Amino acid sequence: MTQNHHYPVQILWTGNRGQGTSHYRDYDRSHEILIEGKPTILGSSDPTFRGDAHRHNPEEMLVASLSACHMLWYLHLCATSSVVVTHYLDRAIGTMVETPEGGGHFSKVVLQPVVTITATSDPIKAKALHSQAHHLCFIANSVNFPVDCEPLIQADHPD
Repeated sequence: MTQNHHYPVQILWTGNRGQGTSHYRDYDRSHEILIEGKPTILGSSDPTFRGDAHRHNPEEMLVASLSACHMLWYLHLCATSSVVVTHYLDRAIGTMVETPEGGGHFSKVVLQPVVTITATSDPIKAKALHSQAHHLCFIANSVNFPVDCEPLIQADHPD
């Protein structure tokens, strides 16, 4: 049975310096991402596009969403497959290509999770579960560019 899930989000532009968008350099790209009952996320554009480097930008959040979705599916699959994960760190990298018209698109994202499992867990199964996690990831199934996964599996060292 198909279920629909809804994710209401509000974006509030906070970058009006008093002249609105009267000129490209007359406004900040600052905004707030508001989700009821959760902390506000302070956003901006990438610094390349006159944004605030201290705020999250949409490109970073897209890559983070892909990485987090993959991780959450992976951890679920490990838990149901008797692979015990003790540590997980992904250094994901997204590549965006700017077009001559000033727009752009992502050409790919590479997930690079380093996963630590217990010494009694199966490292071959642990690595294989990444493929299944990718297949199930809601976000990866929603984008029109490749999302590659290059996992490294390492075992805990018994004390």
